[in-house]
Amino acid sequence: MRFAVKTIEQVDLAGPEQLLGSDLMSPFVWRTQGGELGLLVRAVPCASEGGAITGSIWYGVGDPDGLHFAMDSMPLLTPGPGDLDILGCEDPTFVPANDSCVVYYTGLDAQGAGQMLCASGPNIHALEKKGVALASSKTERNTKEASVEVTKDGQWRLFYEYARDWRSRVGLAFGSGPFGPWNEQPDPFAVRPDHWDNWHLSTGPLLMTDPNAPVMFYNGSDSNARWGIGWIVFARDCASVIERCETPLIAPSEAGDRGREISFSASVLQGDGEIFLYFSRNDRWLFRATIEKSD
Repeated sequence: MRFAVKTIEQVDLAGPEQLLGSDLMSPFVWRTQGGELGLLVRAVPCASEGGAITGSIWYGVGDPDGLHFAMDSMPLLTPGPGDLDILGCEDPTFVPANDSCVVYYTGLDAQGAGQMLCASGPNIHALEKKGVALASSKTERNTKEASVEVTKDGQWRLFYEYARDWRSRVGLAFGSGPFGPWNEQPDPFAVRPDHWDNWHLSTGPLLMTDPNAPVMFYNGSDSNARWGIGWIVFARDCASVIERCETPLIAPSEAGDRGREISFSASVLQGDGEIFLYFSRNDRWLFRATIEKSD
């Protein structure tokens, strides 16, 4: 199995200046039950504003082309008032759950420590914060970046990023529902010393076209934190690897005006025989890559 990029196009948002004047990242796109495209995105006030908030989460609806989204006039999830996310709401992941929806996100507390939180409700505009979805521990810090598969028998498989020894890693846990309790599994894959992803790893979206060979478009970096996007094919149980890219599918972008070199995947859609991968560059702009698959 192989993947290659056909095109990369910028994603445009229409909305209030509060949103459009922010740095944009973590574009999570999915197809709603009504057939529309929904988008959750993290918006971070520009550094020039001097605030401590690391982001709020906004919602919008997409045009059929998947490149233009009309955003709400106000953010969907904002920091506080509780202590768990008082400094920021980041990294949204939407998961449909029976007659409701679940949004996993990263919350930053007053000390700047993050962990995976969640909100749920009967629809996207009626979310209630539910608290911690997957807690950090003394040995695994900053649980974040959820990527979820729900199997036909109702098992929840939660991939997530965590930090150990000041490096990001990918963890895996199995649960019976969106709030756990979680049964931790061995890390599904690791850094490779002689490759482009030799230092940090982070979860990316799952492509479940073939349930016997789930594909993750994951994020990896070198010791200079130059992040690119790769792909990895799992066995059906998501716990062992069948195949993995040698070079990045999408390389780190050229340094922006703040010296960042980051391409970071957030969501994937399958449609009309094509794969659409949504990602951000340099923690500032949103893009969509059209991906080709070959066997």
